[in-house]
Amino acid sequence: MKSVLTMTDKLIAELPHMLEEHKAIKAALAELVNAATKENKPEYAEFADKLKLHAQTEEEVMYPAAILVGEIVRMKFRN
Repeated sequence: MKSVLTMTDKLIAELPHMLEEHKAIKAALAELVNAATKENKPEYAEFADKLKLHAQTEEEVMYPAAILVGEIVRMKFRN
């Protein structure tokens, strides 16, 4: 279980950098959507939209859930 704490601490430390990377990725994906629309390539726009949704899910669900689980494990170790 201590490995969970190590991973949680690493995620917390790296999260700001990961979120900055997501901003850059989302900006690039917005450009891809624009280019795909201009070139009549809806499959590329759809790919970009799915990837943006994936990043959003990580930011809003997965990362917070992983941190929460780690903090619960940390509390169990304290008791």
